[in-house]
Amino acid sequence: MAALSSIVLTLVDWAKRLDPKGQVPVIVELLNQTNQILEDMRWAEGNLPTGHRITVRTGLPAVAWRLLNQGGVPSKSRTAQSDEQVGMLEAGSEVDVDLLLLNGNSKAFRMSEAMAFLEAMNQEMAATLFYGNGGIDPEEFTGLAPRFSDLGAGNAQNIIDAGGTGADNTSLWLVVWGANTVMGIFPKGSIAGLMHNDYGEVTVETTAGIGGSRMRAMQERFQWKAGLAVKDWRYIVRICNIDVSDLVANSGSEANLLEEMAKAVHRIPTLGLGVPAFYVNRTVAEFLDIQTLSKVSTGGGVTFENVQGRKIMFFRGIPIRTCDALLETEARVT
Repeated sequence: MAALSSIVLTLVDWAKRLDPKGQVPVIVELLNQTNQILEDMRWAEGNLPTGHRITVRTGLPAVAWRLLNQGGVPSKSRTAQSDEQVGMLEAGSEVDVDLLLLNGNSKAFRMSEAMAFLEAMNQEMAATLFYGNGGIDPEEFTGLAPRFSDLGAGNAQNIIDAGGTGADNTSLWLVVWGANTVMGIFPKGSIAGLMHNDYGEVTVETTAGIGGSRMRAMQERFQWKAGLAVKDWRYIVRICNIDVSDLVANSGSEANLLEEMAKAVHRIPTLGLGVPAFYVNRTVAEFLDIQTLSKVSTGGGVTFENVQGRKIMFFRGIPIRTCDALLETEARVT
């Protein structure tokens, strides 16, 4: 029963999802996260069946002044190409038909279960956007953190060290989304976004009881083909090594978040080339608010604006977005 209950809905699961009237209730989704990066990403179809090939200019042609009757020397620019890979995130649901018939409202029951799958897909996608590493796990795409993880790398000018030295660090990100900067990609010829296939009632083989047994089940598949294409790394800034325990202690040794964010803004060549946004977890968002209150006399801190009925934090006109996928257990970036 233990093995079975981990992959399929059981009678116990069914009983726990009925209210006193025998109806499927609205479930309080305590496991839901807020990952607003998924709302901000710009998406484009890749030019490869498995990803997207990027061509970047790596060198400019030589130019020179000349005198009359003296020719110029021919030259050319230089380019380089790199391929961004796409991952395939997938999950499946199989529910015994007879289990569904017990409550008399199978559609509501299935929708309740589907919502949990959608949340799980969103959480995994957000986590991969930050920490996925296709070099280590080839089934994934490579996210932001592995690309900005070395203070001695060529893109180190866009990695700002906030000074944390322990193992309880987190990061604050500034990303400018755009067709020529950073964007999400999906495979050439495929469909963008999360896909849902409802196969209806099918015969499936069970793993419990007698081996090779069959049963009728309602089967669904959830799939999301996606990747991350960084066309110009200069439009991403990572403020790393933010020591969480120092931040919470608020004793004076914590990172000056407002100062580091000001630095980040100036590392971006042209903010107007795309749509910029800061990404923080809830702890950083809380202490950004606190630091703004204590430094209000200096100006240039966090402001709040009403956007479509919601209070949104801004720093110098750039929205600050909450992402629960950002860990507070990051190793020190060196």
